[in-house]
Amino acid sequence: MYRDNSLMPKEAVRLAVLGTLFHGGPLRYADLASSVRHFLDRIMGPSLDLMGTSLEMLRYEGLIEALDGTGMEDNALLGVTAAGRVEFDTLMRANVRLPSTDGLNKLVVALKMRFLHLMDDPEVRREQVDQLVMLHETELARLADLKRHHAGDGGHLSAWLDHDVAQAEARLAWFSDLLDRL
Repeated sequence: MYRDNSLMPKEAVRLAVLGTLFHGGPLRYADLASSVRHFLDRIMGPSLDLMGTSLEMLRYEGLIEALDGTGMEDNALLGVTAAGRVEFDTLMRANVRLPSTDGLNKLVVALKMRFLHLMDDPEVRREQVDQLVMLHETELARLADLKRHHAGDGGHLSAWLDHDVAQAEARLAWFSDLLDRL
C-alpha cells in the first residue's frame, strides 16, 4: 500500500480477484482471469499498471487455491483460502485517495461498491461508506477553495470548476444516501 494506506495498482487487482471469487464462488482459472480483466478494462481502460498480476502468484502466496487440477494449464477451479479472506478484508479497508489524484481511485471505489456487501461486519460497511462521504466532502472543500482563489481569472476555469462541483455534490449525495440506507 501507499503511505496513506491506499491501494497500489497490484493491490487493486488482488481485491478484484479475491472479491470476484467471493462474489461468484469458485471459478475456473480462465473464467476468473477473463472476468477480472473485463472489469478492470471497463473501469480504467487498458493499463500497464494493472497487467501482470498473476493468479499463479496469488496461489503461491496462499490467497487462492486450486480446488481441482493444478492451475492455468488445466483450467483448475479456483477458490479463496482463509488467508485470502484476511487479505480481502485488509484491502477493502484501505483508504481511497481524493478523486483528482489518479485514475486508480475510480477503480478502488468501483471495487468497494462491487464487493462491499461481502464484508461480514455491518459496522465496517458503514465505516467504508462514511470514509467515501468524508472524501467527497473534502473534495468539495478543495474545489470551492480553488474556485475562490481564481474567481477573478478570465477563461473557462470557473465554469469547468462549476461542472466538477456539481459532479462532486452528486457523488456526495449518492454516498450519503447509501450511508443512510446501511
